[in-house]
Amino acid sequence: MYDSSIAPMSHSLKALAAILKKAEAYCEARKIDPNALLTARLFPDMLPLTRQVQIATDQVKGCGARLTGIAVPSFADEEKTFPELQARIAKTLDFLGGLKKEQFAGAATRIVSIKIGGKDTELAGAAYLSSAVLPNFYFHVTTAYNILRHNGLEIGKGDFLGRNLS
Repeated sequence: MYDSSIAPMSHSLKALAAILKKAEAYCEARKIDPNALLTARLFPDMLPLTRQVQIATDQVKGCGARLTGIAVPSFADEEKTFPELQARIAKTLDFLGGLKKEQFAGAATRIVSIKIGGKDTELAGAAYLSSAVLPNFYFHVTTAYNILRHNGLEIGKGDFLGRNLS
């Protein structure tokens, strides 16, 4: 379960951090107010870039905590700048880095209680990961990528996949 969750989502968070760094540099180079990107949405009824990043990190930290049976860390959703979003991603990666593979023993069958559509739902860990966490995480990371790409940031599939990460 660790290899199917924490490892790939940590990689994608690092790729997202690299994309956000490019977005910040893009704003500086073009003299664009960073809020133009930070508050950008793909459509009026969709959430802005900052919220996409917050939800992506919430998915990952919630997953790691729930699958290991520990308390989910709580982060205030107050980020309004690129550095604050970077700090949130770093804090999430630090939390994930503290989790050990051994803590995931039995995680596939561990019952996880979450709210889905406002309803209390219980899922076995494997179903929680495959039907709730991964789709939601990648939806929000992809939407963040698409908001920035739509606004002219020159990024591509390699950036999304984190091909240039060390």
